[in-house]
Amino acid sequence: MPSGYDSRRVEQIVRRYLAVFLSGDPADLADLVAPDVVIHGAGTHVRGRQYVEQAVHQAGLTCTDMDIHELFVADDRVVVYSTQRLRHDTTGAEVSLSGLKMYRLAGGRIVEFWGETDLYGLMRQLGKVPSEIVF
Repeated sequence: MPSGYDSRRVEQIVRRYLAVFLSGDPADLADLVAPDVVIHGAGTHVRGRQYVEQAVHQAGLTCTDMDIHELFVADDRVVVYSTQRLRHDTTGAEVSLSGLKMYRLAGGRIVEFWGETDLYGLMRQLGKVPSEIVF
């Protein structure tokens, strides 16, 4: 396990990264995310900051607020459980999207992250899937 990480600095980088989703300005990502960041989640494994830039501008959804419920720092890793409040651009409907992410940092940037979000819950709020969960 890496040592020598300043936990406050690592936390600050991740908090600044999350704030980009509220500001909507992907230009801020250059200082926070490595160009060849590795992303794991939702059944995909991709490499490149362009995927994060695309996520800042989710098609049809605008992030209006975010709650960070839990944030843990351990050396070069930060784990965040958060909820984004989103506005559906076409209908104006307010929805929420919760997720759990783990970030790995090196050289003052996010170089890798893992994440899962409650996409079923989002789709349910948008009326795209049944409201009753069937097992």
